[in-house]
Amino acid sequence: MEQQRWSSNRYWQNIQMQPNVPTMVHRIEPPSEPPVTLSNPAELLTGYLDFYRDAVLRKLEGMSDTELRHSRLPSGWAPLGLLKHLAYVELRWLRWGFAGEHIKEPWGDVKVSREPWHIDSTETFDDIRTFFQEQCARSRSIVAGARLEDNAATLGGRVPAEEDCPTLIWILFHLLQEYARHVGHLDIARELADGVIGE
Repeated sequence: MEQQRWSSNRYWQNIQMQPNVPTMVHRIEPPSEPPVTLSNPAELLTGYLDFYRDAVLRKLEGMSDTELRHSRLPSGWAPLGLLKHLAYVELRWLRWGFAGEHIKEPWGDVKVSREPWHIDSTETFDDIRTFFQEQCARSRSIVAGARLEDNAATLGGRVPAEEDCPTLIWILFHLLQEYARHVGHLDIARELADGVIGE
């Protein structure tokens, strides 16, 4: 018990010694999740995707431009870069991959492989948020016109072998888990930035 108390006190002393780490938190209340009685797989998947799409924007609203472009983690990614990445995730999986649209620049969020997501100095939060919302709207339109068991038209701009061609339901589950992971990343970035927590 003494060891635990000492460790806890030492932790808070270290936090208080770091001026850029907030010691107060402010909780925001999340909106409701999709209804607990929902049983239609397509409605459940798209409902939760929209829940997490909105969660990403809620996490970023109110952050300063400096914090949006600044990384607090050794890996170097910034919150605004993550929003741009998710916009391109939507574009790549549903427009480029599933619908088979011709996309001039499907990797606009990546300039150097294995480097943090790219943000141009001229790109603003409003610019990237609008682009993100446009990709989400296009994704909803594509999904609404297809069946969960339909296969992707292309994969990475090429026609894959039948056994490598993902179904729409697989793609939607993949997107859902990616959103869930990245919203968790934003949870940490936002709390470190100004103490705001909650979904």
